[in-house]
Amino acid sequence: MPNEYRLLIGGQWVPGAKIKPVVNPYSGETVALAHRADRAQVTRAVEAAQAGFAVTRNLPSYRREAILRRAADLIRERSEDLARTIAREAAKPIRDARGEVERAATTFSLAAGEAVRLHGEILPLDVNALAGDRLALVRRVPLGVVSAISPFNFPLNLVAHKVAPALAAGNTVVLKPSSSTPLTALKLGEILLEAGLPPEALHVVPCSPADAEPLLSHPAVKMVTFTGSPAVGWEMKSRCGRARLCLELGGNAAAVVEPDADLDHAAARCVVGGYSYAGQICISLQRLYLHESIADRFLEIYVPAVQALKAGDPLDEATQIGPMIDEGAARKTEEWVGRAVQAGARLLCGGGRRGNFFEPTILAGVPEDQPVSCQEVFAPVTVVHRYADFDAALEAVNASDYGLQAGLFTRDLSRIMAAFHRLEMGGVVVGDVPTFRADNYPYGGSKASGLGREGVRYAVEEMTELRTLVLPNSR
Repeated sequence: MPNEYRLLIGGQWVPGAKIKPVVNPYSGETVALAHRADRAQVTRAVEAAQAGFAVTRNLPSYRREAILRRAADLIRERSEDLARTIAREAAKPIRDARGEVERAATTFSLAAGEAVRLHGEILPLDVNALAGDRLALVRRVPLGVVSAISPFNFPLNLVAHKVAPALAAGNTVVLKPSSSTPLTALKLGEILLEAGLPPEALHVVPCSPADAEPLLSHPAVKMVTFTGSPAVGWEMKSRCGRARLCLELGGNAAAVVEPDADLDHAAARCVVGGYSYAGQICISLQRLYLHESIADRFLEIYVPAVQALKAGDPLDEATQIGPMIDEGAARKTEEWVGRAVQAGARLLCGGGRRGNFFEPTILAGVPEDQPVSCQEVFAPVTVVHRYADFDAALEAVNASDYGLQAGLFTRDLSRIMAAFHRLEMGGVVVGDVPTFRADNYPYGGSKASGLGREGVRYAVEEMTELRTLVLPNSR
């Protein structure tokens, strides 16, 4: 009989209104049974978090730091169990799953440091005669209840990027993990309770989108942090009332390869960038712009390397690419690739589907208006474009509704700075693919790709507000 995972509300593991099996996308087996909250239970969790804010807002910084640091230690101690859970429920290759666990531990460690760095400032206010001789004490204070809604593709580290900064700031959190991958988030709840987190501080309620409505509209919710599709995220904006909103949405990330690049390095990194976790990453490399003078040489390296990727069981140490999250996602990819071929694109490799598996695919000659080029494919597919002029390549990268990150392979500082100034992106990565992310820098997008920033210190700023105390300056 599969294990059952209950809801976490108020420090108690309570049964949900429904139970849903969590299915391994590779084998089709039931990994576990996850309880799901109904709307009343989600409301109960929000109200418990609202009451718990009286505890967390008064929790000393050193206590928040100790709890988050202990949580990081426990994540590392239980790394193999967490990695195997990710591999089973999300079909992420085990080597990548281990990397995600290590990153999550780092995210909690960073948050521990931020818990004791919520600095303020003293401002002299005698800027004119009307202001008089006064001082202002300015400090950051927590907002209150933070609703966190996380996706399937990083079921631990993207949860960590929402939960850890919120707790570091003194907020309470109600977390809705993805229905496809709730187990890792529930295990993180266990870890945080064991680390000494007050039971009022974190509530984990897997549920349907309809039942999650109180996470958006309940007046106690002061901030909503969401990672997911642009269609869902932007529609959500109108339902959040006065709550702050941080949206980490989709992309169709591009990389530009200039003639002076190290082609062996660039091709190897583009394989990683385009096909890690079957392309199911918001900053997965999707569009690849190759200077015409090196395009053929690059493809002579790149295409065989993509063809050589080993597909298989995510728990197999040799597996480099596993299945997509479900057959629906694979079918959509098959349809988009087929449409591109019908429109004149050439398949350089891949293009086939078997159940949830979609072959690592490279397309060339794709019209720019095809979905595989201008929308987010979220699949193991890269589209190759050739260019003659660097400025035109930058314009092509910008000709997208999305703006998360871009990669640039060149040693030319003037072109690096031109890309940095002109690309409408949250980040530009030099000498690597747009899929690179470190957990301490500000991460987020422009245009349809989102609103606000993650990256622990920057997330803490999003999850706090400034408060000013004006004092007479007695001399």
